[in-house]
Amino acid sequence: MKRVLPLLLMPTAALAHPGHAGHVSPFAAGWAHPLGGTDHVLAMVAVGLWAATARDPRGIWALPLAFVGAMVAGGALGAAGIALPAVEPMILASSIILGLAVALALRPSLTFALPAVALFGLMHGHAHGAEGPASGLVAYAAGFVLATTALHLAGIGLGRLGASRFLGAATTAAGVALAVMP
Repeated sequence: MKRVLPLLLMPTAALAHPGHAGHVSPFAAGWAHPLGGTDHVLAMVAVGLWAATARDPRGIWALPLAFVGAMVAGGALGAAGIALPAVEPMILASSIILGLAVALALRPSLTFALPAVALFGLMHGHAHGAEGPASGLVAYAAGFVLATTALHLAGIGLGRLGASRFLGAATTAAGVALAVMP
């Protein structure tokens, strides 16, 4: 883990934007977008960690589904050019807040947790949609949905291994580092 943390702290947000790696298919660009930005990776893995430790057993599937469903809606808004306030600050806040929830072993009811996770999903989706290609939007969306699902599953798997609190703290620290980096 000591070797991974510095890599997670590196500023890679600019790599998440399509068009930087040459011409790739819309699906590949969608797949790369969440995987190429540290802020996205941190938040999406944290959703899986929180889901794995949820008080309500339905949380293991409900939290990731709430994130992905809201992310798709946010992606549609972003692709349509409909602005949302504070998208980038909310994306950064998502890794900090979700990481903190995991680190502190917060286990609120799904009535509270689902809207919180959905709000973060909406903001992440908006960024994906706003930066998506002019054509091939469905393939692009399929790519970012599958990559996000993979990150959630990774978080669930890590959470099941019992390292959730440590990983939540590391996620929060990395999110704070991203927020204060110039």
